[in-house]
Amino acid sequence: MKRATTLSLLLCPVLAAGVFAADQVQTANGLVQAAAASTPAVRMFKGIPYAEPPTGELRWKAPQPARSWSGVRPGDSFGPRCMQRSVFSDMVFRSNGVSEDCLYLNVWTPARSGAERLPVLVYFFGGGFVAGDGSEPRYDGASMATKGIVAVTVNYRLGVFGFLAHAELSQEAPYKGSGNYGLLDQSAALRWVSQNIAAFGGDPKRVTIAGESAGSISVSGQLVSPLSKDLIAGGILESGSLIGSLSPQPLSDAERDGATFAASVGASSPAALRAMTTEQVLAAAAKPSLPRFRPVIDGYFLPKELPAILEAGEQAHVPLLGGSNSEEMPARALLREDEPTPENYAKAVRGLYNDKADAVLKLYPGSTTEEVLDSATALASDRFIGFSTWRYMEGHGKTAAQPVYRYYYSRPRPKFLGGYPESPAGGAPTAPPPPPRGAAHSAEIEYAMGNLATNPHFEWGPDDYKVSEVMQGYFANFIKTGNPNGPGLPTWPAYAGSDGFQIMRLDVESRAEPEKTRPRYLFLDPFYVTKP
Repeated sequence: MKRATTLSLLLCPVLAAGVFAADQVQTANGLVQAAAASTPAVRMFKGIPYAEPPTGELRWKAPQPARSWSGVRPGDSFGPRCMQRSVFSDMVFRSNGVSEDCLYLNVWTPARSGAERLPVLVYFFGGGFVAGDGSEPRYDGASMATKGIVAVTVNYRLGVFGFLAHAELSQEAPYKGSGNYGLLDQSAALRWVSQNIAAFGGDPKRVTIAGESAGSISVSGQLVSPLSKDLIAGGILESGSLIGSLSPQPLSDAERDGATFAASVGASSPAALRAMTTEQVLAAAAKPSLPRFRPVIDGYFLPKELPAILEAGEQAHVPLLGGSNSEEMPARALLREDEPTPENYAKAVRGLYNDKADAVLKLYPGSTTEEVLDSATALASDRFIGFSTWRYMEGHGKTAAQPVYRYYYSRPRPKFLGGYPESPAGGAPTAPPPPPRGAAHSAEIEYAMGNLATNPHFEWGPDDYKVSEVMQGYFANFIKTGNPNGPGLPTWPAYAGSDGFQIMRLDVESRAEPEKTRPRYLFLDPFYVTKP
């Protein structure tokens, strides 16, 4: 096996031949033992450390290589999730509590030998960079593994622990920047995959990265980062990018926000901040008066704004698949408490766009109640994350010299059956929500990953499983070949091909159709993007 020690070769000749002996795999840091298999076709390894615990002096530093261990490390429990508050009602965790000691990943593999060289999927969870975890059932990799893919989920630092910048932290760092620790964690996990995934039967040259929401935003960051782009063979964006959604701050602005945070807790130095307990830091960062921590143009992980990177063609030149959902935000996000009348809709648009409002109302018309609901939903969704996803894909396609495949996901979730066990500060839903007008933000995850059965809170039916079979089929094909097309699936043309701009509408009857929303995004572009 790769990087097997001499002792391992002597004691485990079967391992040396590249076969999983007793469900054990030799990594660069030591042997790991598979968890008890839920399906004989897939082996699962939970809670593998890919970096040192970012605690003590390592808090707010780039991740350091994991230490080696002796003996066999059991892979039967997920590592702790990174520090976070309970803020999203749909997050269900299987992880071992919450801790700063959280830099672990999980591997699902169908390989029977370390010599198989199967394609690899690395999935980054969503949650606004403030919550989430690689143990969530909706991201479970077992179903993808049954498709002949080695699947990996990754924990990464969040919130103040993952994105605090400060001038003195920048001075400490050899690269003279700070923040972006969560994104640096992801990059370290990709390096771990490059070094170790062959031992699990994966091909380190065929690693596709994917994610939803903050996970999708993370994918866009890894694709453009000089630290990660050479480790990636393909990217999947599910709703979001670093253009328009949680756009990175200049380092000076982020350092100023960090100083504001430090002053709020009476900390005069990084040493004083590190002397605070984990709970004190988490509680202090939750104050609504403080700035939100987000990605940073640190000159290291992110050398400059993404539009400039894409314009120069400095991103990973790999195939890209992605899209957004039909109801990323409901109409109420735009209309607030007002009734959906044409007058109220026009008032809301004018409040947002002033002298540009007439142009917006032509692109998002609202002359009847139904038209108002449709357009308010579309505009709210585009402002939230639809434009962001399109803008990265558009820019990537112009300079990557690789195919781009764009989708529009429109399958609404079925009947809601009951509340989630995790109850956030605002309360978990206990009654059915209003009937959806489309596919809500994050609705596609279980479909794409083949994990409908892991979510008992919706009344999945035959049509849902049909959509999942098609969507997972597209994703699996793309991970394997860089092209979503394959036997038994409707043909998915490249986004900017010989037939013009085409997208795949994913629903009960999936079909390719001309892109109709591009004029809206071209209009919105100047509101979000500074031209390089």
